[in-house]
Amino acid sequence: MTILVTAAGGHLGHLVVDALLARGAAPDTVVAGARTVAKAADLADKGVRVVPLDYTVPASIDAALEGVDTVLLVSGSEPGGRLEGHRNVIDAAVRAGVAKLVYTSATHADTSDLILAPDHKATEEAIAASGLPAVILRNNWYMENYAGDLATAAQTGVFSAAVGDGAVAAAARADYAEAAAVVLLEEGHLGRTYELGGSRATYGDIAGAMGEVLGREVVYAPATPEELATRLASFGLDEGTVGFVVTLDTDISRGALDVASPDLTDLIGRPTTSWTEALRAVAPAS
Repeated sequence: MTILVTAAGGHLGHLVVDALLARGAAPDTVVAGARTVAKAADLADKGVRVVPLDYTVPASIDAALEGVDTVLLVSGSEPGGRLEGHRNVIDAAVRAGVAKLVYTSATHADTSDLILAPDHKATEEAIAASGLPAVILRNNWYMENYAGDLATAAQTGVFSAAVGDGAVAAAARADYAEAAAVVLLEEGHLGRTYELGGSRATYGDIAGAMGEVLGREVVYAPATPEELATRLASFGLDEGTVGFVVTLDTDISRGALDVASPDLTDLIGRPTTSWTEALRAVAPAS
């Protein structure tokens, strides 16, 4: 079995390759596809074949899929603009006769009002229509998404967001990467959709973990959407970005990421990473 991991130059894809090797995959059975191959150079040093792969260049996908029977399609990074690239990978996988396609989707992508969900819902539908044997991994939020908030809290002692009493079931990227490695390597997962996430945490809980990591009190200060928009605009963010972030917080306040499921711990066979451990890994240097 030869496994292609797309977007291996990015955080999640890179961690998946590491997890595959840690779980016993032979380096010469793993292909790391990256838009910028230099970002995966350390994987080549481990014996992994690193190839150029750009979602917007179908020829590069076809070339990367030569001799591959299992593919991890890591979702693109541009909300609202990633579906075409995903379809390019799906179409190439069909041409290559791939035996297993694994896709990193979003929590309850088929029913959620989350602003990030439409691309994922459409991709899941495209995979189903393709007839490819597939596994869907619906990842909740990443704990690492709060690195910027942690840096701010280190200076101000305040963690502010417009999520009200909303909660998330976030996990560390490494947890999601390990789950992906499991379903890539093991039989018995085809046709399954997994809702992946960690333990439920309110933003007050996250502020407490930030305080423990930073060694100082951090308080959660709820903001209104209007206050958040004004603050973001003061940083020089464009109107579209401000609107996106405000909508995302509003979605979280309504429970879009407050989803309980044991799927992640069941797949990786251990508790998910704690908030303090994950935040400590991205904490600003003291």
